[in-house]
Amino acid sequence: MYRKISAIVFPTIIAVGILAYMLYRVWDDLIKALQHLVPVWLAIAVFICLIAWVLRGWRYSTILNSLEYSVRLVISTACIFVSQTANLIIPARLGDFVRVFILRHEYSTTYSEGVSSIVVERVFDIFTVAILGAVALPFIFDVPSWFYVVIILPIAAGAIFFILLFCTGKCTAENKYIRIVLTMLHEIRKASLSVRSLIVLSASSIVIWLFDVSVCVAVVLMLSQKIPFPVVVLAIVIGNLVKAVPLTPGGVGTYELALTAVFTLAGIPWEMAFLIAVIDHLIKNLVTLAGGIVSIYYFGDWVVPSIKSAFTKKMTGGTESEP
Repeated sequence: MYRKISAIVFPTIIAVGILAYMLYRVWDDLIKALQHLVPVWLAIAVFICLIAWVLRGWRYSTILNSLEYSVRLVISTACIFVSQTANLIIPARLGDFVRVFILRHEYSTTYSEGVSSIVVERVFDIFTVAILGAVALPFIFDVPSWFYVVIILPIAAGAIFFILLFCTGKCTAENKYIRIVLTMLHEIRKASLSVRSLIVLSASSIVIWLFDVSVCVAVVLMLSQKIPFPVVVLAIVIGNLVKAVPLTPGGVGTYELALTAVFTLAGIPWEMAFLIAVIDHLIKNLVTLAGGIVSIYYFGDWVVPSIKSAFTKKMTGGTESEP
């Protein structure tokens, strides 16, 4: 039990430690910079962030529709808000699985369908982010070699994943656990491999991540800085690919560190680079938190106990069999 509780405590300590150390180094410079920000860009950044969440909700409803569940935009968006809010607290992105319980409660989906819908969303997110990074790289000079590794690996993994989906289309198995995996692969294939799904999910994913980049651009303008657009794209790409490795809850600390590293390599002073990274992530997390709270009220009183129950079972090693 203590070992499993430490899985929450230690990542949280790491996140707080990283931010505290970085803030300590540049506190005076940050206070001066905050005194000269342009407030209108803050409002624009929040608005762009909200639009991006609605687009995510629309994309998720499209994925569920491919699995033959007609889910309203407000519910699909609320599902994402709640799960991402849980991710701000629960490490290892376990908050994503809150969606599985919400969908089961609202639409009687199976657990495998809920997980499959999340996998489809995640694959398109990571693949799209990596592609945007690959497009931005030629516009930036003296990029460290590890940037190429961080970007190329997800692209290669995504390509292998889609090949695997295609090749396992007619596979069958007697083993119970292999059948579960094949069932999920079938559901993922059903939601993502049709021509329509590929076009819709690819196009919407590109738009979503360009909106995410635009939030950071608005933060840059809010602080009266001039940073080339490809540099901002690369910073968001590296930040999110690093954040995809669940070292801390919500990627807090590691995301800021990654963005700061990219901006400083582009010649931005360390203090300003860190301030941009902190404000960008803070806006996104606060919008997520606000949307999550509203969504929990929207779904009703059953949501919090369900989240608590699911989390407790995960921490205690309990299992719940599917009817």
